[in-house]
Amino acid sequence: MHTSSATSPDHPPAAARQPVAMAVMSPPELFGQLIAADSLERLHGVADLRGPVFEGFSSPEARALLPEVEVLITGWGCPPVSPEVLDLAVNLKAIIHAGGVVGDKVPPLPAGRVITASNAGEANGIPVAEYSLVMILLANKQAFDAVRMYRTRRNWIDRESEFPTAGNYRKTVGLVGASRIGRAVAKLLQPFHLEVLVYDPYLSYGDAQALGAELVPLDTLMSRSDVVSLHVPVTPETIGMIGAAELALLRPGATVINTARGEVVDQDALEAELVSGRISAILDVAVPDVLPPEHVFYDLPNVFLTPHIAGSMGTELLRMGDHVVSELERYVAGMPFEHPEILASLPDAPPHRETSA
Repeated sequence: MHTSSATSPDHPPAAARQPVAMAVMSPPELFGQLIAADSLERLHGVADLRGPVFEGFSSPEARALLPEVEVLITGWGCPPVSPEVLDLAVNLKAIIHAGGVVGDKVPPLPAGRVITASNAGEANGIPVAEYSLVMILLANKQAFDAVRMYRTRRNWIDRESEFPTAGNYRKTVGLVGASRIGRAVAKLLQPFHLEVLVYDPYLSYGDAQALGAELVPLDTLMSRSDVVSLHVPVTPETIGMIGAAELALLRPGATVINTARGEVVDQDALEAELVSGRISAILDVAVPDVLPPEHVFYDLPNVFLTPHIAGSMGTELLRMGDHVVSELERYVAGMPFEHPEILASLPDAPPHRETSA
């Protein structure tokens, strides 16, 4: 467990009501990367943040603190909030998570128990959308091909003869999934002279038009797009949804960008297409997350492989920390969370009926 305190002796005077708060994430040093000095002052102005940053709930110090905690601040690496933790945290009323989803870590709440929650999915999605935008533009510009060619030839390149189809003007971009990030990417693409297609079975034509996109079936999107960018969550319906048949519909020279999850693509089918050289790929995710050293994706010239960097990292973590503090301020002020998440609850027990012998 981290030994330095998350509290500060020179924080501003206490607010009228300061709920007891506890921070849990791993590694504990993540707290300092999330919460800038000015944000920490704001946090101390509205909450009584107790103890160190805990890595979990099992230490004697954490278990002793849990009964007093009203607000739980969690981040990456926080273990599940087990039923035992909920039993100990009798005063817990809010969970503010510096990450995507809270519900995955919290079991269904007992009937009658109310805990409000907030997640930083919106904040964490911003750099993913920005990364996707940049990669879409660079892929259409054939920038990665140009880098490889220039490095090999080390001489003048006749760009008009070597890259006659490069550029973003009048190109077609296909977005698979109108998730929070997919919608953000669509909005970022609006200033550019691109045709944007979107596939999402839960999106209406009107909502697609509002995003500046045309709603089309998946096969149509794959066959018409110069770049396909994936933005779907992993569900039973989306695992392997981009398979051999879908990849075969891509135009020669098309690019697949995956910042979602590796599981949404049939990786063997993708590998076959990439080894053939027919298409290219920009992959921030794969299966497994870290590919074995001998995997062909590391060496293929038409694969741009990154170690899951599209999401928040470096200074971008501070945006999620600002989210945490802002949501805490709203909670203390009696306001609803700006980015709430509904936690599952167990159904009410059926009424007891007396029976006669």
